[in-house]
Amino acid sequence: MAVNSPLPIAAHLTPVAGIELGHAEAGVRKPNRKDVLVMTLAPTATVAGVFTLNRFCAAPVQVCKAHLEGLHMAGAPIRALVINTGNANAGTGETGLADANAVCSALAGLLDCEAAQILPFSTGVILEPLPVARVNAGLPQALANLSADNWYNAAETIMTTDTQPKAGSATVVINGETITLTGISKGAGMIKPNMATMLGFLATDAGVSQHVLEHMVKQAADHSFNCITIDGDTSTNDSFMLIATGAAKLQVTEIDSPEYALLAEAVTNLSRSLAQMIVRDGEGATKFMTITVEQGTSIEECRKIAYSIGHSPLVKTAFFASDPNLGRILAAIGYAGVDDLDVSKLDLYLDDVLVARNGGRNPAYQEADGQRVMQQSEITVRVRLGRGDAVATIWTCDLSHDYVTINADYRS
Repeated sequence: MAVNSPLPIAAHLTPVAGIELGHAEAGVRKPNRKDVLVMTLAPTATVAGVFTLNRFCAAPVQVCKAHLEGLHMAGAPIRALVINTGNANAGTGETGLADANAVCSALAGLLDCEAAQILPFSTGVILEPLPVARVNAGLPQALANLSADNWYNAAETIMTTDTQPKAGSATVVINGETITLTGISKGAGMIKPNMATMLGFLATDAGVSQHVLEHMVKQAADHSFNCITIDGDTSTNDSFMLIATGAAKLQVTEIDSPEYALLAEAVTNLSRSLAQMIVRDGEGATKFMTITVEQGTSIEECRKIAYSIGHSPLVKTAFFASDPNLGRILAAIGYAGVDDLDVSKLDLYLDDVLVARNGGRNPAYQEADGQRVMQQSEITVRVRLGRGDAVATIWTCDLSHDYVTINADYRS
């Protein structure tokens, strides 16, 4: 089960005016499970997203990006999003592109709009053809149960190896008006920044102009979904979408405005919560780890070192075993690729315990102190480089026997 991450409560997920959600059991891969989701949007909605940097990006990612780019030329609003689980439609070539477009066309026919006004998303097994007929057959069922308060069902529908749905809501008062935000995410394995095998959908009832929303979603992703790693694998289907329905009176049209700052902070905070839910539900995870690297010359340098620690199987298995074999962390720092790093200035903390000082073991460090921290379910690793003012934080988890079991049995 997820590390210190309680199940979301359906009644606590706030509807966002201007968006409705419906689900279906289409039998995409397995019977008797929710696996197709449709989200319909108000005509006033703007939509922006960030996607995987994997060069083998899936067909729905390619179609989604094309439809968003076409939005600027055609001026027609995005009317709906359609998501299936059980099949990633990745590594499927031209056939996969045709299949993704076929799903868009089918939903567009039901909604009386153009196929280019539909954004498709898929998650699941790679290198297998999308069962288009099953997905399309589930669309009427999904439309039949459209509801503004269907966020919990939506979160369940997009799960793959997740052990629980991931969802949250928040509000922020801007210019005297209460603005609502609700989002869902999925992901448990094949997680690495830029982005991961994850899907995230966050909606707000604020009105946000297109260019401002595009800036906001990138800013939010860089401080949330692009700061997590489970196993170092960058997937093919990753997408994080930000939707502003425009149902509220608030209109954010400038990046350099107080309204933008307040809304962007709320979006980033909720995005960070959804991203951390993914790490806490990492396949087989028993520990949630925060890795902070301080006093670097740049954020990029700090992140490089943090990811080197977070990706190391030796570090991650030591945390699973609660074994304070902390020299593994120093080794990961050393091979991170910061060629001019002066390790004689480096300090390493495990929570409040100073493990290494000036690049060597702290004379006052006792292994019992390290053992005490390692037995916790939540642990902070803090590295001080002693070479600047930059800082970066990422979140990761341990690597357990169950991770191997889950991934060995995934297709069965």
